Amino acid sequence: MRTKPSLLFKLTAVFAVFIAALVLTLSGCEGNRDEPVSPVSSTLAVTSGDQIALSKSDSRIIAAMRVQEKHTARLMASRDVVGTAVGLDEAGDVVVKIYTAREGVAGLPATLDGMKVDVEVTGIIHAMGKPGGGGGVSHKAKQTPPIQLGTSGGWAYDLANGYCCGGTLGSLVVIKGKQYILSNYHVFESDIVPGGNNRVAGDGDYVIQPGLIDVSCNATTAQNVATLVKSSSLPNSNVDAAIAQVISGMVRTDGSILEVGVLSASTVAAFVNQAVKKSGRTTGLTRSKITGLNGTVSVTYDNECAGGTAFTKTFTGQILVANKASKFLAGGDSGSLMIEDITTNPRAVGLLFAGSSSIAVANPIGQVLGFFGAAMVGN
Repeated sequence: MRTKPSLLFKLTAVFAVFIAALVLTLSGCEGNRDEPVSPVSSTLAVTSGDQIALSKSDSRIIAAMRVQEKHTARLMASRDVVGTAVGLDEAGDVVVKIYTAREGVAGLPATLDGMKVDVEVTGIIHAMGKPGGGGGVSHKAKQTPPIQLGTSGGWAYDLANGYCCGGTLGSLVVIKGKQYILSNYHVFESDIVPGGNNRVAGDGDYVIQPGLIDVSCNATTAQNVATLVKSSSLPNSNVDAAIAQVISGMVRTDGSILEVGVLSASTVAAFVNQAVKKSGRTTGLTRSKITGLNGTVSVTYDNECAGGTAFTKTFTGQILVANKASKFLAGGDSGSLMIEDITTNPRAVGLLFAGSSSIAVANPIGQVLGFFGAAMVGN
């Protein structure tokens, strides 16, 4: 999600992408693909503290996904059911999860084809809540170049309809020897109509730090750090991603991220109960765990900042992350890189782009890098 303030420059919870409906279903073979350009590790079964962590290659997860796929359409016919997923219950058993909008929904099964069901009240999927803290490091302040990433930023002209928008400059990637900032399509290039600002996003447009939302909607008080390479990942691909070529001297060449440091050049596949963290514009450095794999989500996109609906996109094979009270991901954190929660040279897991007050959604990093033919910058 990106975020925007009013014309009086007060931050609001409105942002350019929101969840129209969250349907966490098995999406077949297409959703199972995760082929990164850089090396990827796929752990079948590991332990994380006292918790069992399972990847989608594990036979128990595969069996649960088959049950989930079979029954999701029927379950979702109830307007009180907001989603399904495959995960683990408190006892560590593999279950089909059913997410509901309220307590006491009648008629939900205790088992499905012999598979345990775990019902969780998440509430209705809606826009993100209030921002959190950043551990004492400002992710909104203008930095002295070369800047670190995990910081406020966005398209320099993201101002329309009485609002300005922005998100997070997530991480650094390399394509054919050149370095690019990686973020979301809806942070860099979702303005596709002349509309309220009489322009559309195009190649060579400046990407700034901080974003307009943190400089009172005045781009002249920010700094140009990259130039947009319009890739138009949406609506036709399975990733919400965009890149901007680094302006020499403006971004640290090692790709250091605020409160994280330098990454590994390798990536890692997601697994249930995997401990992850991210560094983003609004909530700073936050931690959570992966609760679902192979999700299907439907997301509605605006045609410009505070504009009308451009299209609705259904993503498959997505990573789902616990996001209680929007403490992991909130409006303005869109574009943040999700990484494994280790101290030294963590590996990328996914690119965060959407969510609600209980769940965050990330594109698998392999799909993102594959779309651009890119690799992570790191050790």
